[in-house]
Amino acid sequence: MAGFESVLDQKQPIRLLRTLLHKKTIPHAFLFTGMEGVGKRTTAAIFAMACNCTGNKDEHFLEGGKVPGENNHFKKNKPIQKNDPCGHCRSCRKILSGNHPDIIRIEPSGPFIRIAQIRALYHILSMKPYEARRRVVIISEAQAMNPEAGNALLKILEEPPDQTTLILTAIQTSDLLPTIVSRCHHIRFRPIPPKSIESILIEKQGFAPDAAKILGKMANGSFSKALSMKQSNWVNRRNWLMHCLESFPSMQISSLLAFAEKLSRNKETLSESLELIQSWLRDLIVYRYDSEKIINNDLAENIRQASHSFTVQSLLSKMDAVQTAQKNIQGNTNLNVKLIMEILVMRLADRLC
Repeated sequence: MAGFESVLDQKQPIRLLRTLLHKKTIPHAFLFTGMEGVGKRTTAAIFAMACNCTGNKDEHFLEGGKVPGENNHFKKNKPIQKNDPCGHCRSCRKILSGNHPDIIRIEPSGPFIRIAQIRALYHILSMKPYEARRRVVIISEAQAMNPEAGNALLKILEEPPDQTTLILTAIQTSDLLPTIVSRCHHIRFRPIPPKSIESILIEKQGFAPDAAKILGKMANGSFSKALSMKQSNWVNRRNWLMHCLESFPSMQISSLLAFAEKLSRNKETLSESLELIQSWLRDLIVYRYDSEKIINNDLAENIRQASHSFTVQSLLSKMDAVQTAQKNIQGNTNLNVKLIMEILVMRLADRLC
């Protein structure tokens, strides 16, 4: 990470931030919204660097397309724009390493951002910045603020301190108090196109083209999700899931229940497993109309053979069952996940109506 060019496919947000920097009309608070993994926190950190960079950006050009010591996605021989951070001055280096005293990061403590964290922030903001021209507070996952924390933050936003900008990141505005949203300059980050994720996975992460293409589609616009799927050994799990789904018609009920139990036991990968099942069902429908647009293109022959074993209506019903299971599980720790998986598996196997 160095300048704004390292942020993938967020032209509109970056254009707006550069304009605000150029005009020196920086608001006291931003709200960056968008799904996880689209660059909100990265952009916030780069913006903090740009506000405090002391490098000579007018004369600094990239050598071979990279800022020295940085692994980024700059285009070759493109000069750093005037309002971009240089990435190598003392201030930029401290922000990159997370050691700048005036760049304050707040994240959830457990499932919530608590009032004690906001009270501590209020105390810090009552003092002048140590060394920064502009102090920047980055509150990640602001939707995790409990009501008390939200009201405490509102007091800060109502009387914003000098030389300070707060940047809140959240998935959507509806997850926050309307009074907080109204006091922030809202910038929406879009999902990253599959082709862009695919290209970076191949060029920067060393992925094989086939795997990168599948992950680009499966990531649903989130680059961090694509990387986490790689780390979770998703290929082997996907192949195991597809094999089991193909075997459902001949499975005994005891085997189906054992499969459901195995899914429910591994809560860390359950959400991803359900998405993989959803992608398989989708491909069985899509293959009938355009075989080039399937997600799991490396399993095209398996998909071809299985696609005519079900009616489209039956496949749509199964997809609906998966979506129902996903909704029941998300954000509700009191539900019996094993029971939800048993019902889902029985519906996928056509053992329940």
